[in-house]
Amino acid sequence: MHKYLLGAGALFGIAFGTWVAADANTDNTDDLPTLDSIQTRASMQQPKLTLPNELTVVPVIKPGEYFVPPKLEDLTESKYADEVRLGRNIFVHTQEYAKRYVGNGLNCSSCHLQEGRKPHAAPLWGAYPMYPMYRDKSRQVITFQERLQDCFRFSLNGMAPTLDSREIEALTVYAQWLSTGVPMGTIMAGRGFARIDKTEDPSPFNGAIIYKNYCASCHGDDMYGKKFTDRDGYMFPPLAGPDSYNKGAGMHKVKTCASFVKANMPLGKPFTLNDDQALEVCVHMFMQDRPWDPRKGMFMSIFMPVTEG
Repeated sequence: MHKYLLGAGALFGIAFGTWVAADANTDNTDDLPTLDSIQTRASMQQPKLTLPNELTVVPVIKPGEYFVPPKLEDLTESKYADEVRLGRNIFVHTQEYAKRYVGNGLNCSSCHLQEGRKPHAAPLWGAYPMYPMYRDKSRQVITFQERLQDCFRFSLNGMAPTLDSREIEALTVYAQWLSTGVPMGTIMAGRGFARIDKTEDPSPFNGAIIYKNYCASCHGDDMYGKKFTDRDGYMFPPLAGPDSYNKGAGMHKVKTCASFVKANMPLGKPFTLNDDQALEVCVHMFMQDRPWDPRKGMFMSIFMPVTEG
């Protein structure tokens, strides 16, 4: 009996060793893919995401590309510094510091972002050194102070302060200080808004879709803006309605609006929209109700054909 058991054990050992050796040879050759086969084998699964078929061109800000205005904290105590700070307060908190001249819910900084410092958002350092200059809108040479008067009258839908008013004087000093070091009469990079080149006629229907996707979350479905919950004023400014700019403002022009939108909107994501998309969303904004052009009056604004800015 013992002899038979030893024989069966020997046969099992030989069979097991042969199976292990055969399995080891198989692992090294057939089942595992080689590196080359992984690199060249086509996937049988459909991709879950579609790669963008259009590239978004985002300008790269290079060191020294745009002018950098001085910092407020670097001002030394003086009457001049007090005037600069007052001008800055009027510019940023226009509703509070120049309330008597404002007729809507906007501040100067609603359009001139980052306290008038941001390139391609009509920075004051790009505008102040260019005056006096000829302006098509008024068809005459005007001073910087007269340009400020127009901002109050149209963009802020209010009343133009007199040239010797405290508000105009302080705003002029603030703009002059922001332009410290800029040669007079020099066209600076980043002045005004971004360039717009139309490739097709803008569609207001596409504009409504673009507005809903990119703008409505901040400015509201009705474009009436969003107010602070704990204080007066708007967190996101109204783009239409009685608290917005009037039909005589530069922002009411579709191309001017698109130039601003392309370079600055959505907030924090500039140059998201291409030129045609920016024009389309501004056509949609152009069609909304807003205060009339003070040059035409209410009657002409209601019964005459709508014309751009």
